[in-house]
Amino acid sequence: MTSSDHVSWRQHGQARLPNFVYIGPSKAGSTWLHEVLMVHSQVFMTDAKDLYFFDRYYERGADWYAEHFKHAGPEHAVVGEVCQEYLSCPEAPQRMHDLLGPDVRLMVTIRDPVARGFSGYLYMRKHGVFDGTFREALETRPGMLEHSRYATLLDRYLDCFGRSQIHFGLFDDLVEDPQRFIDGVLNFLRIEPMRLEDQLLAARLPASRARSRHLASAAKRGANWAREHGSTTLIGRVKRSSAVQRLLYTELDDRPTPREEDAAYLRGRLRPEIERLEEMMGQDLQARWGWTSS
Repeated sequence: MTSSDHVSWRQHGQARLPNFVYIGPSKAGSTWLHEVLMVHSQVFMTDAKDLYFFDRYYERGADWYAEHFKHAGPEHAVVGEVCQEYLSCPEAPQRMHDLLGPDVRLMVTIRDPVARGFSGYLYMRKHGVFDGTFREALETRPGMLEHSRYATLLDRYLDCFGRSQIHFGLFDDLVEDPQRFIDGVLNFLRIEPMRLEDQLLAARLPASRARSRHLASAAKRGANWAREHGSTTLIGRVKRSSAVQRLLYTELDDRPTPREEDAAYLRGRLRPEIERLEEMMGQDLQARWGWTSS
């Protein structure tokens, strides 16, 4: 593979800007993807994912953003960012187009909204930020529903970028065959294939609950503070520390599942979105997720 085969990129000052961005959503394997790409010799990734530049911190300017990628070298054909919230930000597509250019490569991973929503609910419980039922979360936190309107959210990106610029991954494929999943990503990025090591063939963080909800909540606030102050390297090291994870969380013996009536409620609200998404992707997602009988 020659340099001319690689994805093009832009420069800001002395730093290269990303030519690849994972845009979301959350609870769809973004941490795993970030960890895998970090060990690829042709890829430069920040130490921690979720810079939130194109949504929360855009006013900090391109200099602030470019600073995170200043150590990318000529050996890196891909300079990338993983941020799970960009998909749901209305302004992010045009901002990316303006700063990174029309040729930037984007990726989204589609997950069954029922499973993804319930995973998000467990995450809130784990970090002590919500104490109600799953149904109460769906009814009182609009983002849980709105962030699963995949087709509507993707329309904004398709208005700014060509369909060929967006790689659609399926979370089901990641779970069933991680090697094949990452093969598709690397092919999209036009870089050399890699064989996954054993520890990367499974998701990094298993389902867990907080040993202390107060401690987990404090840790979450600390991470937010560190991110606000640009300490992404510290965040990355803490997240990859098995000792810290053991201190904060304990694995669940049996992963809970949503009540069927709650799952049916969510399917009913989102079915039109998924039908449009099926047209975009050319796949029968409802059959894959077992929605056809509900």
